[in-house]
Amino acid sequence: MKQLLLEGDVEGLYAGHNESEAGYRVTMALAVAASQSGREWSPADFHQALIYTPTAGGEWARLLRARKGPEYAEGKLTGMLLKAREFVADRPAISCRHSAWESVDRLRQAVERSPWPCRGGLDTDLKNLTVRLRECEKSGGLDHDISVRRLAEEMGCSKATAAASNRRIEEDGWLQLKLSGGGSDRASQWRLCLPEWAKQECAAPVHPSSADTRGGRSPVPVVHTDTRSLSQLIGHDAFHRYGHGTTGARLLTILDEAEGRTAKELTEVSGFHRTTVGRHLKLLLADGLVFELEDLFYLAPVLAGEVGVEADEEALNAAASQRGTRGAGHRRRKRHQKERLLYRAWRLLMRSLKAARGLADRGPLVPKGAVDRETGEIIDPAWRGWDVSDPDRPVPLPIWAVAA
Repeated sequence: MKQLLLEGDVEGLYAGHNESEAGYRVTMALAVAASQSGREWSPADFHQALIYTPTAGGEWARLLRARKGPEYAEGKLTGMLLKAREFVADRPAISCRHSAWESVDRLRQAVERSPWPCRGGLDTDLKNLTVRLRECEKSGGLDHDISVRRLAEEMGCSKATAAASNRRIEEDGWLQLKLSGGGSDRASQWRLCLPEWAKQECAAPVHPSSADTRGGRSPVPVVHTDTRSLSQLIGHDAFHRYGHGTTGARLLTILDEAEGRTAKELTEVSGFHRTTVGRHLKLLLADGLVFELEDLFYLAPVLAGEVGVEADEEALNAAASQRGTRGAGHRRRKRHQKERLLYRAWRLLMRSLKAARGLADRGPLVPKGAVDRETGEIIDPAWRGWDVSDPDRPVPLPIWAVAA
């Protein structure tokens, strides 16, 4: 904000349709910066910095003073400052980008410590939140823009599955729709939220293991999902629903290259049923993504990164070929691109039809009474020299015809 005030919008982050709109956006951004809790500027300080000091960020405010006078300019900036204070009052104070990342990290911890069983599509909801957390880290806050089609491509699922997941996590309080992109070429605007129930339950997260539920109470292990590692895997063809699936990807995030785990430990840590763990481990072993040594399972070195899992394109493509799912993501992206082009063509056609209907609704250009219906003689002198045989499309006559 200091750079924006002293140097102006050198990076074009607040560009508008014209200079006036861009200037308003810059001034509003500065008003938000001057309204942070505990560091609020007074209106006089705001006027001094923008109107009465030759700062690059205050160019729009000084032009406003030159056109409409200092009283109008001060009143306008005071109103913008009050509007910014109302906006900031409903939100926690963000002092810098790191502060915004902290809010994203708190929500990431809540997601990672919550139980996400495979039933009821909850594993799909985990993929949805994983993709959105990655988008929030890029945008620097909990607000982010993403369309359903791109979300489906990142999740590695169909568009209908992604839309159903959006509805579920919105009902559970994880997601809020700010502005729908339906009927336009822009993506929808979303905000991630931390539900009240998650704040309490995630303090000591539990997830009962399905393997030891017979014969009394089972031990209750702590479940932790590494969403950063999971985000590198879920969109790949190897983890398509007909391949290793989300369960296989989650098992890989639990494994380590150096520290082995038994099948029972994986069952307890993941919360999956022992037969589910055994079936997926068998497939992962066959595709070379996991190796076994003395009944301990390890992450394949090709997938081991410095921290967590690091996707290796060659190894994952080979696994996708083995499962028969290679190319599914490419076909999905190609289909979505075709849908986008068809949608834009349809919108263009609808605008053309609407414009044509507007011309038809306004009636003929040549009004009634301008031409005698019986003789065809032009009565209105304003239409003399025109061919009005078609009242909707009058055509000027050539000079020789007008002279005759």
